[in-house]
Amino acid sequence: MRKDLIVGILASVLLHVTFLFGFNTKAVKKAKTVEEKQELIQMEMPPIEPDKEETVDELPEEQVTNQLAPPSLVDLPSVVPVNAFTQPLQPPPPPGLTAAKGAISIPVTKPGAQFGKGMKDLFDVANLDQVPQARVQPAPAYPFEMRRAGISGEVTIGFIVTSSGDVVEAYVIKSSQREFEVPALQAVQKWKFRPGKKGGRAVNTKMQVPLVFNLNEDS
Repeated sequence: MRKDLIVGILASVLLHVTFLFGFNTKAVKKAKTVEEKQELIQMEMPPIEPDKEETVDELPEEQVTNQLAPPSLVDLPSVVPVNAFTQPLQPPPPPGLTAAKGAISIPVTKPGAQFGKGMKDLFDVANLDQVPQARVQPAPAYPFEMRRAGISGEVTIGFIVTSSGDVVEAYVIKSSQREFEVPALQAVQKWKFRPGKKGGRAVNTKMQVPLVFNLNEDS
């Protein structure tokens, strides 16, 4: 056998052994790396504890005892004395006693008692040279209730015609029904006159007129 042939065979065998050994080493290293990765990824889960059963304690049955009802008040009628609704009368103040400042005094004089007081050149109609003459004299409004009931009436009004012809200090002297008084006063206060004259000059004049509320005339 030739020497160079033997050397070639040995070289070929060494190449095959080196190739096979190197390949197997890489495969083993790769397999070990995969196993290490799998060992790192796989984690053990903690054990799951079983659910605890809740136990409900049964309350002992309470014995019902006889409970007394709250006492009720007896509804007794109360006796009210007769003098409980009476108010004692106060005596009038002594003479000479002055009222406190700010006190309101209620007039007790009758309507027309201060008629024309303090007015100058005030004359009765009978003492004039020329009596006042009406220029504007609207009729009073008929009250609706009295018209519906078919009631007629009359109101006598006293008033003063001033030197300028206006009506002031009108008041009711008498009336058949009180329902006619307000419309009569409202109407007279709107009247206008040519003033009465005494000695050639206009003066204030006291007058009174009756106002008749008649359904026949009103219609």
